[in-house]
Amino acid sequence: MRVAIVTESFLPSVNGVTTSVCRVLECLRDRGHEAVVLAPRPAPGSWAGYPVLGLTSVPVRQFPVGLPTGEVDAALAGFRPDVVHVASPFVLGAAALTATARRGVPSVAVYQTDVPSYLAQHAPGPVGRGAARAAWRWVRHVHGLADRTLAPSSAALAELAGHQVPRTALWTRGVDAATFHPSWRVDAGTRALRRALAPRGEVLVGYVGRLAPEKELPRLARLAGLAGTRVVVVGDGPSRTEDAALLAAAGLDVVFLGRRDGDDLARAYAALDVFVHTGTRETFGQTLQEAAASGLPVVAPARGGPLDLVDHSRTGLLFDPDSADGLRDAVAHLAGDRAKREALGRAGRARVERRSWAGVTDELLGHYAQVRTSRTAAR
Repeated sequence: MRVAIVTESFLPSVNGVTTSVCRVLECLRDRGHEAVVLAPRPAPGSWAGYPVLGLTSVPVRQFPVGLPTGEVDAALAGFRPDVVHVASPFVLGAAALTATARRGVPSVAVYQTDVPSYLAQHAPGPVGRGAARAAWRWVRHVHGLADRTLAPSSAALAELAGHQVPRTALWTRGVDAATFHPSWRVDAGTRALRRALAPRGEVLVGYVGRLAPEKELPRLARLAGLAGTRVVVVGDGPSRTEDAALLAAAGLDVVFLGRRDGDDLARAYAALDVFVHTGTRETFGQTLQEAAASGLPVVAPARGGPLDLVDHSRTGLLFDPDSADGLRDAVAHLAGDRAKREALGRAGRARVERRSWAGVTDELLGHYAQVRTSRTAAR
């Protein structure tokens, strides 16, 4: 099968969209399919043996946003794909889906980024609500061009249905359970990191992810003064300076480790005792899976993607994000009970260790085949 993947985000930017696209490409390669990637510049010239076509972009909040030029249509026409996979469509994706609809090429759109909620957050009040309504109109239009929209969680599916987005289906995400593994805890580098972070045996409570307003990292301020704990933040992004200042002003004992990748990221997870997710606008929550694969109990808001990923009181704890004490109470409960932490961590690992990228890519190939068949039958 010839697959064109058009993505709003790609390397060197690292986020959930990029990770999903990279893992899918690796699995497509292993199964012998042909592919090409269309992504905003800057981008590497190739990935997983496939060509990557860098398209015109402009920087927005340290993030390259592709422009809907004629490059997209020309690239698709030149490659002649059997199916077009559009990752988190908004600008480049809209251009791609417009082209596929015009040419009659089967298409799959992956809904992964809750842009309307982000706009509402960045511009609170009437302006933000108006921007969110306009964004949902655009999302409905763009996804309406696709033969099928795939959403990563039941919450995302419900939201799409509530905004009359048609032809939706569930497609979750895999996790690299070999890279993220409890065995990293006995690694010399992990032990050294833990000694540096917890010299007095503190319980390490960690967040991993991009540092941006929509991640709601200031929620961690609720953990200030929690006896015997220290907060560790792994990641980088446009809100790092602001988040660090706010958390310091709240008196939180926090260490920022910056961005980590590969084995260093696996060590960072393994050095922790409790993983905390703060955002309420996640359509999924890939770091929750990575933490679980690392054998960590997870604490997350009872909203959005985490509802599918956290089995409350079995693999982690869900807290009410509208409660002033919800996050603190959940973390305090786990910080004071090592046996509970270890039991939840084991259960979390067992739940995700078979959720491979190979398996979810096979599901994706099934969706590709179905939209191709539907297009053929409609002719």
